[in-house]
Amino acid sequence: MANLHEESAVSFLPCRTWVITGGAGFIGSHLAKALVARGQRVRIVDDFSSGSAENLRPVAGQVECVRADIRNFAALGPAFAGADYVLHHAALVSVPLSVQKPSETYQINVQGTSNVLEAARRAGVKRVVFAGSSAVYGNGTDLPYKESSARNFESPYALSKQIGEDLCRLYARSYGLETVTLIYFNVFGPGQSAKSPYAAVIAKFLEWAAQGKPLGIDWNGRQSRDFVHVQDVVQANLLAALSARSGESYNVASGKACSLLELADLLDRISGQKLPRVFRPKRPGDVKLSAADISKIRALGFEPKVSLQDALAEMWAQLKNQSE
Repeated sequence: MANLHEESAVSFLPCRTWVITGGAGFIGSHLAKALVARGQRVRIVDDFSSGSAENLRPVAGQVECVRADIRNFAALGPAFAGADYVLHHAALVSVPLSVQKPSETYQINVQGTSNVLEAARRAGVKRVVFAGSSAVYGNGTDLPYKESSARNFESPYALSKQIGEDLCRLYARSYGLETVTLIYFNVFGPGQSAKSPYAAVIAKFLEWAAQGKPLGIDWNGRQSRDFVHVQDVVQANLLAALSARSGESYNVASGKACSLLELADLLDRISGQKLPRVFRPKRPGDVKLSAADISKIRALGFEPKVSLQDALAEMWAQLKNQSE
């Protein structure tokens, strides 16, 4: 079994100041913990509308927290002062919610990202790493997707992430601000909340299995996803921040597709029980198939270290221990 806490390819860093927007969220808090463990100065920028102070409890007193909304440009200048790197993860992240609230999605994900880039430029930040999304590929046909694949938007969220990616490229080309976009596929790992109706599928499956409830499967379950562990996402962020190339986009994934039915079968084997399935209507904006070509980011030294099966087994064991 892989060591789920193995050091990433970037294990030693000279001390720098890192700002993480959305740093109280799932991915952002994992980034904060990883950077603190490497002796870095970390500043969290979050309005705590969806992020949680509990996520930052392991690094309480070791990070600076600035309560700010990225839609408020004036608040970002002081928050970014003296920063070397900005890891931009603040966003409205739900595809179905973006369908319900398109205007709010664009305000946060487009205007907010524009604010982050401009504030970073004015503050003299060295590089911004932007959390993009595989939603930009939509229901394309040239799987596994390369970064050069056609973009097909099925939701306001997908469009907003494409505009963010384009803004990053513009700032690199026109203003000299170094940027990198990481196109996340389906990120999962410990600490991911299952409470929201828009929660990620692995978090929900684990919760339902622990409670003895049927697994709710949207659509027919044959839709595929490329699940990537949050520790591999941390690795990708460090490599992207320190790489020589700017203005680039990179897929961040495991490079292995898994259908929801296969995920349910895997959880059956790990939990030692046959979990009933309940099929539900397709969610607005959902895509059918998703799989990544990760050869481009591999050239930076990225290599997925955590398998879906190993991580799911560890998360299941932790969940059962907590319930007991």
